[in-house]
Amino acid sequence: MAERDTDDSELRREETIEIANEFGYVHVRKVHTRNGERLEIESPRRGALIRLDPLELEALTWQSDAVFTRMLEDPVDPD
Repeated sequence: MAERDTDDSELRREETIEIANEFGYVHVRKVHTRNGERLEIESPRRGALIRLDPLELEALTWQSDAVFTRMLEDPVDPD
């Protein structure tokens, strides 16, 4: 499942890609952890970071647009 507390000293990171528009801004990169490859997504504005494994990423493709619409209707509390 999503890694949130991995020791950063054990990571090997690849080049960062910045993706932005008027609604959002994230840094995305592939990282190599002791448990395998992950996609690291960081929101600099919120100070949030998540690392998703291949199965978690694949699960995103199983979702309908309605799932993401509902997620964005009720944004996460910044605290």
